Amino acid sequence: MTDDTDAFRRGSILSQALPFLQRYDEAYVVVKYGGHAMGEEAMLDSFARDIAMLMVSGLYPVVVHGGGPQISAMLQRLSIKSTFVDGLRVTDAAMVEVVEMVLAGTVNKQVAAAINRAGALAVGISGKDGNLVRARKVTRTRKDPDSNIERVLDLGFVGEPSLIDTRVLKAMRAADVIPVIAPVGVGDDGQTYNINADTVAGAVAAALGAQRLLMLTDVVGVLDREKALLAELSLADCERLMADGTIAGGMIPKVETCMAAVRGGVGGAVILDGRVQHAVLIELLTDSGLGTLIRA
Repeated sequence: MTDDTDAFRRGSILSQALPFLQRYDEAYVVVKYGGHAMGEEAMLDSFARDIAMLMVSGLYPVVVHGGGPQISAMLQRLSIKSTFVDGLRVTDAAMVEVVEMVLAGTVNKQVAAAINRAGALAVGISGKDGNLVRARKVTRTRKDPDSNIERVLDLGFVGEPSLIDTRVLKAMRAADVIPVIAPVGVGDDGQTYNINADTVAGAVAAALGAQRLLMLTDVVGVLDREKALLAELSLADCERLMADGTIAGGMIPKVETCMAAVRGGVGGAVILDGRVQHAVLIELLTDSGLGTLIRA
């Protein structure tokens, strides 16, 4: 009887997926993969199976990955000190080479290989390949507390997307290949830029007109003042919660990225906990979902 009950439960879960599979049929789903789950082989394998499952189910996933902890570990090994401004790693000429080596090399190939082991066909690329991510230099300003004068901070080779050229992604889709993108871009002068992975994921999702942008992080989503999860937010809700301080700190740039993607034409953006096994499938293909959905 236990076996029959378990089989019924599994069948019920599978049947739930049907209307969602119909909703997302042939749609782009951009998934930003990051956080500490990246460093755990079992979690990477689980994530890779989810991505392969989406592909064979008729969706078209595009993966953008981070790699902050891996970059920090390599810089420490090389005795190169990191400094951050507003969560962005100041990147000089020596450091940008290390960033590209880790992101477009080690991490990118690990993620692509895991998806290949799961039975799909994935190819790792960076934003420099096919001029996928054209970048411009990021600048930040900070007010001097004594003089009250704004001064420009030089972050080095830190960039932001100025243009997403989707031709290489569409060519990969025609060949049933899943792109795995390292967040490294190229300037008009050929300079390499280190770009925040969340920002790249949002820009790629908007350029593709994706049905969903999933931002896998180390938190469950956006919380209210009582630390309860907010399951769904409109753009107006997000503006209000940032203004009153409910959304604060490191959550602000994530929410702003989601808002920009939605304004750019993405059907919805979700901030969710990537440490939960099969988080991608639960969010996309079940009634319960996970995290915080932001949409117009």
